[in-house]
Amino acid sequence: MDGAERGEPEAALRDPRLFEDFYRRHVDAVLRFVARRVDDPHTAADLTAEIFLAVLDSAASYRPGLGSETAWLYGVARNVVSSERRRIARETARDLRLSGRRLLDADDVVRLEDKLDAESPGRRALAALARLPEGERAVMELIAVDQLTVTEAAAALGIRQVTARVRLHRARRALRAEAAATTASTATTASTATTASTTPTALTTPMASAAPVTRGRPKAARTPDGPLMYVAGGEA
Repeated sequence: MDGAERGEPEAALRDPRLFEDFYRRHVDAVLRFVARRVDDPHTAADLTAEIFLAVLDSAASYRPGLGSETAWLYGVARNVVSSERRRIARETARDLRLSGRRLLDADDVVRLEDKLDAESPGRRALAALARLPEGERAVMELIAVDQLTVTEAAAALGIRQVTARVRLHRARRALRAEAAATTASTATTASTATTASTTPTALTTPMASAAPVTRGRPKAARTPDGPLMYVAGGEA
């Protein structure tokens, strides 16, 4: 990750000026992480703020030897986002979810909407992982979508590197199998459609019966969705 990272969250917790530096150094990365998982600017702003509040509560848990500040922050961010999803799932009234939000001015909304638009490919890639088991999906998210290394992803999730590598291998194998199945299915559908469209139909006039039948050129099969191929790529 960024070699310019300096200081530690625990030191930043003790000094407001250091924490401000820490916040400015990482807020963009955290916001991108959130924007890959939500598509509403108010939710993105709230979650980003909650993540840095969680950093204040858990700064003492940071261990430099296990990974970069960014990797540790992504672990905190993932916990916050997961908690928010569970909270929303439990709520029965939309008003409860909206009541505690701070107001955003027009510039904030525009800036966040631009960030959300920029991260829409990441959200589509994450959606392609939805059918994976939780452990494999978590590793694949952090490595293929959030661009952490295997070591950093393992640190963010609190698992061993070998476990992360095994899960990554299984996830990529499953995604490649799904991509291959999608390709085969699409090719079969395209071939069937081409055959149907080029089969001569009953001719209604004597003159038409003498006309040659022009067979259409088979269309190339559509490849699987980009996000699925994107997250399936690479080697464990």
